[in-house]
Amino acid sequence: MELNLQPLATACFVSGQTFAAGEPVASYLVRDANLEIVRYDLLASQKEAFAPAGFVACSWVHPYKPRVAGENTERTLKLNAETLFLALADPSTEATVENTRLVQFLAFMLERKKVLRPKGRSADGEKNVYEHAKNKQLYLVPKGELTPEFFVQVQAQLSVLVGEPKPKTASAPVATATESAVPATDPDSTSAPTPLS
Repeated sequence: MELNLQPLATACFVSGQTFAAGEPVASYLVRDANLEIVRYDLLASQKEAFAPAGFVACSWVHPYKPRVAGENTERTLKLNAETLFLALADPSTEATVENTRLVQFLAFMLERKKVLRPKGRSADGEKNVYEHAKNKQLYLVPKGELTPEFFVQVQAQLSVLVGEPKPKTASAPVATATESAVPATDPDSTSAPTPLS
């Protein structure tokens, strides 16, 4: 799963106010009418005034960090399973039902890819603890039931981000009644085909 995003805005989409370092910013990934993913960044205090035109795939609130000179923006604009997990599972990100579901699924997927390592449960037993293989940071992921309903809901969210899966093509065309009524002939045979009665 990989997706190219617009860079983090420097001003609120709703009010136009410039973000200050450390200020809570809400980021939304929305599928618009053209089926493209659009990123909206706004002050967390303006969330009630924001009415996205499209389907919201996910959102998260994070402290604003101004871009550093010489930063590789191409890398930060790539949204893949790992970077989405890191954004949504960050302790400073507010948890929502949709985000929690995505974090649970992404943790499951990244554990299989050896990007995350399971480290047991939290003290209260309500969360799974994962260690990121590269940065060694620990992430707490709420426990969840991996039911068919869970996967249907996650699939709906992921289809917004990465598109619908392509339909399988038919393997071979089925013969029509007319084609099956005509007898096959051997090209090496000298006899004429048998007439149909």
